[in-house]
Amino acid sequence: MTALPASAVRRRIPFRLAVGVSAAAWLVAWIAEAPLSDWFTFSILGLQRGSHLGDAVAFFLLDVPKVLLLLLGIITVVTLIRGFFPPERVRAALAGRGTVAGSVAAAAFGIVTPFCSCSAVPLFIGFVEAGIPLGVTFAFLISSPMVNEVALVLLWGLFGPGIALVYMAAGLAVAIVGGLVIGRLHMERFVEDYVWELQGSAGAVIEIRRTWEDRVRDAWTYTQDLVRRIAPYLLVGIGIGALIHGYAPTELVAAIGGRSNPLAVPIVVLIAIPLYSNAAGTIPIVQALLGKGMPLGTTLAFMMAITAISLPEFVILKRVIKPPLIATFATIVTIGILIIGYLFNALIP
Repeated sequence: MTALPASAVRRRIPFRLAVGVSAAAWLVAWIAEAPLSDWFTFSILGLQRGSHLGDAVAFFLLDVPKVLLLLLGIITVVTLIRGFFPPERVRAALAGRGTVAGSVAAAAFGIVTPFCSCSAVPLFIGFVEAGIPLGVTFAFLISSPMVNEVALVLLWGLFGPGIALVYMAAGLAVAIVGGLVIGRLHMERFVEDYVWELQGSAGAVIEIRRTWEDRVRDAWTYTQDLVRRIAPYLLVGIGIGALIHGYAPTELVAAIGGRSNPLAVPIVVLIAIPLYSNAAGTIPIVQALLGKGMPLGTTLAFMMAITAISLPEFVILKRVIKPPLIATFATIVTIGILIIGYLFNALIP
């Protein structure tokens, strides 16, 4: 067995030490953030516990560090794992599969390879280049923004595994069924001609061997960039959630989205369509709405509608597909979200 050079050993020890110290610091911060935010709100700021302002400020100061810690810590680990599934490998894995198997696989891949609506055009073109069926492509396009690792991690950390798994199962169901329906409708004629002309031009997947140190550094760099990009959405979402938590009357939330209103699910979906946010930005609002008594199904429908049927995504997709296919895509996803909202309201008290 060949011994490592002394320089390599010196480089590896600081790297391992830095990873260990960072993990320990994250754990300490996670344990301390709740009592510190409570102490700062009610002891340092002197706000009254149970007051509207006190509850709103406490919610905000508790959620900001909690969400940021979840993103910085767990997303780094998830991104490290996701590094083994680059988009080129996903396309290669999905190419040649049938509609059913392909839709299921594409929806599952969408969880670990999230893309926002700004990535929809190059993603769509890349899938067509690889010869992936249209229905399979749409299964991925639905799953990727609707069910992603950021939302899963935040839901798991804030509400526990039950709600996180319910969210994942619901999103996968919409993506798989949506892909199958679009595949059966044979709507290839509504894809722009220039997209089909690119088919078969995708290059082979190039394997690049990287060390674990390279992967960890890349994952950390990606996480930092991700946090910078979604921080404004998070702060706005947490601010809205804080206002709902502190000031919105429970009776108002119940009247709009409560179980007694049979139109609650379509109402929240209509409210969500013109909004634009990623899933992470909606989590604090979801937390506040659930805290006010809004049923889980209605809340999930609201979150899914914001991320999966947003107007900006339709505008971007218009560059590669024609209005009839966009309308079909939107209709299928909307119906799926409505069904999930009513279903989970009926199954989960």
